[in-house]
Order: sequence, then C-alpha cells, then structure tokens
Amino acid sequence: MAVPTTTIPIDIGIDEKSRGAIAEGLSHLLADTYSLYLKTHNFHWNVTGPMFQTLHLMFEGQYTELAAAVDLIAERIRALGFPAPGTYSEFARLSSIPETTGVPKAEDMIRELVEGQEAVVRTARSIFPTLEQVNDEPTADLLTQRMQVHEKTAWMLRSLLEG
Repeated sequence: MAVPTTTIPIDIGIDEKSRGAIAEGLSHLLADTYSLYLKTHNFHWNVTGPMFQTLHLMFEGQYTELAAAVDLIAERIRALGFPAPGTYSEFARLSSIPETTGVPKAEDMIRELVEGQEAVVRTARSIFPTLEQVNDEPTADLLTQRMQVHEKTAWMLRSLLEG
C-alpha cells in the first residue's frame, strides 16, 4: 500500500486504511488505462491495410479519451491522499495489460485492443467490494463511467471482427 503524502489529516468519512486500499486499486486501474493508451496510440501510428483510415481515426478517438481518463483516475488517487504512480516501471508492475512487441496486423491490433478494454473493465470491477464497504460513491461513480466507456469500446472493436 502506498504511503499517504500529506501530514494534514483527511476526514472525508473514509479511514486511511480503506482510502489506501482504494488508492491501490485505482493505481492498478491507472496503470491499465495508461498501458492501453500507449498501445492504442502505437496502433494508431502503425496500422496499415484496407481499413487504415477507419482504424487510424478510431484509434485516435480512443487514445484521446484514454488520455483524459488517466488524469481523472490519478486525481482521484490524490484526492484520497496518496501518490499516483507515474513511471513506466510502476505502470509495468501494476498493469494487467501486456506490452505488444513488433507491429501486429490490423485485425490482431483490434483483438489486442478488445482484450485491453476488457482488462480495464475487470480491474475497475475488482475495486467495487472495497468501495461498497465504506460508501465511496465518488470513486464508484468514476469506475461506473469508466466501465461504460470500456465496455462500449470493446463492443465496437469486436463488431469490426464479426462477419
């Protein structure tokens, strides 16, 4: 668990131990989100083939949305009184999303992004039991919004692979 970064007491109705557990879960979510951002941006740069224009633009929209999300997640960790991870080594340690080597074919890029989107949903969902114990509605709201985005994006990507 991360060490709090403030000497000024935080009294938001959630004890420090619970805030630390939530911050730890959010740190994993931040790492997954950033890893997916990086993978999506990489695929945006390197996609080729008959679906180039469609995928290039789709990936751009996705990585732009992910870039905004990392800020929201990191700021929630900070609001709970803990440091947000922010280095590649921390993200590599905390993320459940594997790094891609080489440049996959467009269809394989789509499959990897579906897997990444679904991984972020699983990570977000895993934090809920802790939130429910302490009634952390702001974090629950953030996670619900993130899950909706990732589930919808996974569906849209899967649709490209069907038929």
